[in-house]
Amino acid sequence: MQKNQSVAFHTLGCKLNFSETSTLSRQLEKEGFKKKAFTEKADIYVINTCSVTENADKECRQLVRRIQRLAPESFVVITGCYAQLKPKEIAEIPGVDLVLGASEKFNLVPHLANLTKGDATKICSCDIDTVTDFKSSYSVNDRTRTFLKVQDGCDYSCTFCTIPMARGKSRSDRIENVVAEAQTLASKGVKEIVLTGINLGDFGKSEEGGKKHTENFFDLLKALEKDTNMPRYRISSIEPNLLTNEIIEFVAGSKRIMPHFHIPLQSGSDAVLKLMQRRYTRDLYQERVDLIKKIMPHACIGVDVIVGSPGETKDYFKESLEFIHALDIAYLHVFTYSERAATKALTIKPIVPMQERHERNKILRNLSYQKLQYFTESQRGATRKVLFESPKVDKENEGMLMLEGFTDNYIKVETPHRAEWSNQIIDWKLL
Repeated sequence: MQKNQSVAFHTLGCKLNFSETSTLSRQLEKEGFKKKAFTEKADIYVINTCSVTENADKECRQLVRRIQRLAPESFVVITGCYAQLKPKEIAEIPGVDLVLGASEKFNLVPHLANLTKGDATKICSCDIDTVTDFKSSYSVNDRTRTFLKVQDGCDYSCTFCTIPMARGKSRSDRIENVVAEAQTLASKGVKEIVLTGINLGDFGKSEEGGKKHTENFFDLLKALEKDTNMPRYRISSIEPNLLTNEIIEFVAGSKRIMPHFHIPLQSGSDAVLKLMQRRYTRDLYQERVDLIKKIMPHACIGVDVIVGSPGETKDYFKESLEFIHALDIAYLHVFTYSERAATKALTIKPIVPMQERHERNKILRNLSYQKLQYFTESQRGATRKVLFESPKVDKENEGMLMLEGFTDNYIKVETPHRAEWSNQIIDWKLL
C-alpha cells in the first residue's frame, strides 16, 4: 500500500476515543497519508469503535455498509473497544479488511503497509490481560480545547460494563510526561486541556522496565497547577469514591482547574448500586456534591445515570429519581441500559422491558433540562471567564458568523463573531 493514499476517520463513543483517533490521524499524516472527510471518497477508512451500547455496535455495521456504497474498492479498518471484544464478528462484516485490537491500535501504519485488497479479513487481536503499556494521545479541535488521555483501562468490575474486557487493566502516563505534554500543547496555542481516562481518578498506576510507579491523581493536579502555564484544565469524569475532599478543596483554590465536575452516579438507589457492584453509596455521593456546592456554589456538576438496568424495579427507579431530583446538580447524561455479552448483569433479575427503559430515560432527560435551566438561571448576572472557540455559521440566522464558548463553570455562551476573541479568554457577564 502506498503512503500517499488518502485516509478518512470516524469515531464512535467517548472523548478518549476521540483523542486516540486524533493521534492515529497525526501518525498517518506524518507518514504521508492525505486526510479526508469521512463523507468523501478515500482509499482507507478507519473506524474507531465503542461498545458501551448495542447502538454503537449497530452504527459500526451501518458505517461499513455506507463505505461499501461510496467506495467499494477502499480498505476498511476497524479498531477500538468493539474490535477488541468481538473481532471475529466484525471480520464477518462484508467489506472489512483489517481488525485491530487493543494492543495493535497504534501500529496502524505497518499493518496498512502489509494490506492487500481481496485477501481474507486480517484480525490482529490479543488477550486483554496482556495489554499493560500506556499510549498517550490527544485530540485538538481548532487549537482551543484538547482532550488529553492520561489514564486507560479499569480494575473495577461493574456488572453492566464491558470496558475492562475491552481496555484492560488500569494504567497511566507518568506525571512528568503529562506536564511536558501540557507545556507542548500550550506552546501550540491550546487554551484548555480536558484530562480524560477510563477511570481517571485511578490515575497513578504505571510500570516501566518492570518497575512499578505509584503516583496519584491529586499529585497530577498539583503538578499541572504548579509546573505548567496552560490557562485551563477540566476533569472529564471522576468516580465519587475517588473524588477526595482534598481534590475538591484544591480545585476550589485553583487558578487553572475549572469548577466543573462530572461524577458518575448510575443510580440513586443503594439497592441498585449494590447490584451494579459500584464502590460507593448514595450517602457518599451526596457528601461529595454537598462539599462542592458548599465551597464552590458556582460549580457545575454533571451526572451519569443508567436507567432500566436489571433489578431496577419501579420502586427503585422512583427512589433514584427522588434522590437525583434533590441533588444540587446542573445536568444529566442519561443512558438506557443495553445488554452486553459476558457481563454479570445478564444474570440479574427482573429484566426491565425496553419500553419501560425508554420511559425512564425520557423522565430523567426532562429532569436534566430543568436542572440545567435552574443552574443557568442561578448564574445570571455573574461575570465569568469564557473561552471562545473558532467561529461557526448560524444556519438559523441567515448564515451569521457566531462565536461559541464556555464559561469556567461550563455555561455555553454565544455571541456574534469578533475575530479578536477567537481562542481567547474573555470576562463575560451572564445575562
